[in-house]
Amino acid sequence: MSSQLTVIARIKPHADHFDAARAAICNIIERTRSEPGCIEFRLSENTDTGTLHLYEEWRDEAALETHHAQSYTQDVFEAYRQWLAEEPEILHLRPVR
Repeated sequence: MSSQLTVIARIKPHADHFDAARAAICNIIERTRSEPGCIEFRLSENTDTGTLHLYEEWRDEAALETHHAQSYTQDVFEAYRQWLAEEPEILHLRPVR
């Protein structure tokens, strides 16, 4: 089994914070993509449901932990404490083959 990690997150901000929540992630996309362990980091949105969807691929769990420790990632986590309507749904997946 591979040590590579795929993370899929469904994020539901309060309607009045949707644009700010989207912008917060957009502002860290390039920095995140330049992290050594990042394979893919992509944000999509569903305006019908007011949700954001992150698709991430990481070399391994340590690379994801390093990403979470970055100050710019911590800033997003802190802002989301006030902006989210519900806890994010986060899947950690490992490739089978």
